[in-house]
Amino acid sequence: MAILSISRKQFEKDIGKLDEKMENKVAMFGTPIEAITNENIDVEIFPNRPDLLSYGNFKNSFLAFLGKSGKTGLRKIKIEPYNPKKNYEVIIDKSVEKVRPYTACAIVKNLKFDDNKIKEIIDIQEKLHATLGRKRKKAAIGIYPLEEIKLPICYKAIDPDRIKFQPLEFPREITGRQILSQHPAGREYGFLLENYDMYPVFIDASNEVLSMPPIINSHKTGKITRETKEVFVECSGFDLNILKKLLNIIIFSLAEIGGKVYSMNLKYGNKNIATPDLTPESMKISLDNVNKLLGLNLKENDIKKCLEKMGYEYKNKSVLIPAYRTDILHEVDLIEDIAIAYGYENFMPKIPQISTIGEQDKKEVIKKKIAEILTGLGLLETSSYHLTTIDDQIKKTELKETNAVEVMDSKTEYNILRNDLAHYMLKILSENVDVEYPQEIFQLGKIFHQESNIIKEKEHLSIALAPGNFTKAKQIIDYLSKMLNIKFNIVNSSKIPGYFIDGRAAEITFNNKSIGHIGEIHPKILNNFKIKMPVALLEIDIEDVLRELS
Repeated sequence: MAILSISRKQFEKDIGKLDEKMENKVAMFGTPIEAITNENIDVEIFPNRPDLLSYGNFKNSFLAFLGKSGKTGLRKIKIEPYNPKKNYEVIIDKSVEKVRPYTACAIVKNLKFDDNKIKEIIDIQEKLHATLGRKRKKAAIGIYPLEEIKLPICYKAIDPDRIKFQPLEFPREITGRQILSQHPAGREYGFLLENYDMYPVFIDASNEVLSMPPIINSHKTGKITRETKEVFVECSGFDLNILKKLLNIIIFSLAEIGGKVYSMNLKYGNKNIATPDLTPESMKISLDNVNKLLGLNLKENDIKKCLEKMGYEYKNKSVLIPAYRTDILHEVDLIEDIAIAYGYENFMPKIPQISTIGEQDKKEVIKKKIAEILTGLGLLETSSYHLTTIDDQIKKTELKETNAVEVMDSKTEYNILRNDLAHYMLKILSENVDVEYPQEIFQLGKIFHQESNIIKEKEHLSIALAPGNFTKAKQIIDYLSKMLNIKFNIVNSSKIPGYFIDGRAAEITFNNKSIGHIGEIHPKILNNFKIKMPVALLEIDIEDVLRELS
């Protein structure tokens, strides 16, 4: 979670006196108060609502929640259409495809910055980096004084030794490669680029470097001051949909301080995309589902009022979702917001008319014991999503037959159910190459596969060691076997997954049945995941183990 610090004086001027009743309202909105002083109010913003990370956005959403006249419903701002004569254009070169392939951009004018507003914009930028941007791994934001830039802008990747500019708050020009070792931001975030031969840059029509995302802006063309009246905003990363929502959050914040927003044309080869795009998504909602899930007896007009208090528009049994909301993936998310608007304090608890005796599931007891044994060996337990991507599960592991179960109408690139844990273990290692070694991790979790149009689930255990080898991985499975008082056998087999090194892998059996594999990961697969350490990995189906021990 992140903390939004609000001037108490400004809060009470715009919203109302901060008495006990108001404090409770803030908490019921889903943003509990962390601390209060005479000067500031610190509010917790949970990861599902990054759109509330600036005071302007929080203020408008909270006033709508309070039902203030003119504040409820879908929040709208005017976007001036793209004008070809003004060169409001960003050309995306094919060279960025393997580094940081996407960007979403906008121009905002008529701004009147002071120190507090500059601080607010920098603050939301850094908080979005840390949350939705996953510490700049997934997305990074740049805001630049348009007065210092000649349009159009080019986004491309070039040799880091040919990149040369003065980074923000740095005394001299240095190369892109030198930035990673000499500039504080380069030392902190350099691992995001160090494995690439080419680094991404934004360059204007005068060949001036604006920034080297996701590391640092130029001191000349990337520093906002009180004299800045117009800005160029860009978000770069790997998921265009997320970048568009990030951009929308930023421009709503800038519009709140008086900015006028202009559309830009993004040229992806022969394809043109206009951003920002504030078109709301439409999602159906069922009155029966709302009342069944919440245990209420709401009418359609009640739902309409609740949704409008949370910033939506309701019409013809459909909900229009603001273009800056990143957390609405399903009807259930809308129903949760209805519950917030209705007021959790208004729900009446009821004792169910049933009598039961509860006990812990025996299989869960065994899983807990397995976790305790592995934790005792110094391994760290991890957890990952049931959904994964084709790129991680199929392309990077170079598996041909995966029997992947695809999710219909996925809102993100996570669009298939995982059918192994191995690729996720490698993904976790690849995302932590900047962390101290050794990295020894394990995961207990469900995997999914399809049989005759039926999706089946199985419990799997996977262990990954970096650096690691076959012998060390075998020692761990042998120790686990001994502590559980069961017998795992390691046998030679020709049916070994292709991501293992031939001759350095084997099959694991239990009660004469194949349950998984153990081995050392092939260097080519490690390279696909950008892992530089040798990795030993095992994965087993533990369904039979759980049945026998429980």
